[in-house]
Amino acid sequence: MNILNIGSLNIDKTYSVEHYAEAGETIQAKAYGEFCGGKGLNQSIALARAGAQVFHAGCVGPDGGILLDALAAAGVRTELIRESTEPSGHAVIQVNPEGQNKITIFGGANRNVTPAYIDEVLTHFGPGDILLLQNEISNVPYAIEKGREKGMTVVFNPSPINGDLERCDLRLVDYLILNEVEGRRLAGTDAEGAEGVVEKLGVKYPRAILVLTLGSRGSCYADGKVIFYQAIFPAKAVDTTGAGDTFTGYFLAGIAAGRAPAEAMEYAAMASAISVSRHGAAPGIPNCDEVCLELAQWRKNSENEKGEKKVR
Repeated sequence: MNILNIGSLNIDKTYSVEHYAEAGETIQAKAYGEFCGGKGLNQSIALARAGAQVFHAGCVGPDGGILLDALAAAGVRTELIRESTEPSGHAVIQVNPEGQNKITIFGGANRNVTPAYIDEVLTHFGPGDILLLQNEISNVPYAIEKGREKGMTVVFNPSPINGDLERCDLRLVDYLILNEVEGRRLAGTDAEGAEGVVEKLGVKYPRAILVLTLGSRGSCYADGKVIFYQAIFPAKAVDTTGAGDTFTGYFLAGIAAGRAPAEAMEYAAMASAISVSRHGAAPGIPNCDEVCLELAQWRKNSENEKGEKKVR
């Protein structure tokens, strides 16, 4: 089974700040870093580090060599990526002392993903393969439709939420992976709490398996038959920029490898916890050995705590 990610490729310009700049305010950054990023790139790297076979498709500018190198170093197949004359996409990211962020994105070459290019890429894939998409490139509605026509499993992370999303036929999507804010936007403003969001989305998009990330409250899985929650694992957050992308990549890699949904969710939650304890989105993504080791240690500690309680 191959995973094709037609996704964004960005250069992240990250500023560590005491507080977010307000309108008309100039602030001094405590530190600056330049990293490879974009939801597409981050998710491909997470998939590869989780052990999945992933091909990335998308567009970079003449300045995109660093992005191709980062993907290749992680084990992502890059031969489908095309170079555009427009500069690569980039993001300006403010990170506060709590590790939370505010992000402004410039699409750049990500906007040059054309229907003809999508058709060309999809000739290499078919039934049994997975198509992963985010909402940071052009012609996402077309990619969803063509992926469904090819018999691929369509996975969509509808971020960022914008007007382009209205043209996407989400009834064709097999997995919707999104955060609570995005879920509420799609479900409608009258949806209350995770349960309300899941219920509304389930009615609107009955085909889709829903994975809803809830920040410090963990995550939720719903497939129309079962619904369950996965708690977060403790972590000292220094940068949450790539947490959701790490979660998405590890969850999908788990599903592709045949893991049960509950196991894939746990796997993804631990990977995400490790990622927030590190600086940079892509650099912070752990490999599968790290995740398995931390999970084994957590389970051992949990068993020891249970044993101590029984002794008492």
